[in-house]
Amino acid sequence: MFGDQIKVLRMCRGLNQVEMAKILGVTKQSVSNWENENIMPSVDMLIKIANFFSVSTDYLLGLSEKHALNTDGLSEPQIAHIQALINDILQKKSHAAFQNLEKSH
Repeated sequence: MFGDQIKVLRMCRGLNQVEMAKILGVTKQSVSNWENENIMPSVDMLIKIANFFSVSTDYLLGLSEKHALNTDGLSEPQIAHIQALINDILQKKSHAAFQNLEKSH
C-alpha cells in the first residue's frame, strides 16, 4: 500500500526516483525499495515524505483515504473556488456512476 501511494504521488508530480531521492536527501535505491515495499522509511522520513506531498502519514500508510490540500497562502475566495471545482468533479463522477448503473439494469 505505502509503495503504491508514494509511487502515484511521485509520478503525479512528474518526478522520477532520482529526483525524489535528491529532494528527500536519500538514495534512488531507498525510493525504489519503498515503492517495491522491500523496506519502510523511518518515522522521521515518513513525516518528511508526507509533508513534501502535503498528505497525512495515515494517507501514505493506507489508513485513510482522505487527501488534504494545502491551502496556505490562498485567499478565502480562492479556497471557495477550489472547493467548487472539487464539488463539480464529484457531482459529475456521481452522475456518471448513476448512468452506468441505469444502463446495467
